[in-house]
Amino acid sequence: MKVNHLNLTVTDVKAAREFLEKYFNLQTEHTRGNGFAVLLDNDGFVLTLMKGTKVNYPSTFHIGFIQDSEDKVNEINERMKNDGFDVMPPQRSHGWTFYVEAPGGFTIEVLC
Repeated sequence: MKVNHLNLTVTDVKAAREFLEKYFNLQTEHTRGNGFAVLLDNDGFVLTLMKGTKVNYPSTFHIGFIQDSEDKVNEINERMKNDGFDVMPPQRSHGWTFYVEAPGGFTIEVLC
């Protein structure tokens, strides 16, 4: 069994959707105004975004996007940094990893 669907409540569906499309190649399947979006990856995963006025995830909550190589992690980190996101360089932890606060109020880990 594998997890193949996740719903996130976000403060800005459009900004979160565009971020996920740009950096993680998710494709928007459907939107309902600025309050709901369905995104898909190439592996059958479905991510839905729902607008909430207040997002309050626990401090340790995050979603992860595992990459094929350290070079890919470095590339995404550099792109985000160049686009103005506050990201620290990747570091060796439980993998080659970094975290970023995504538009909409949730944290993403990028790792390999």
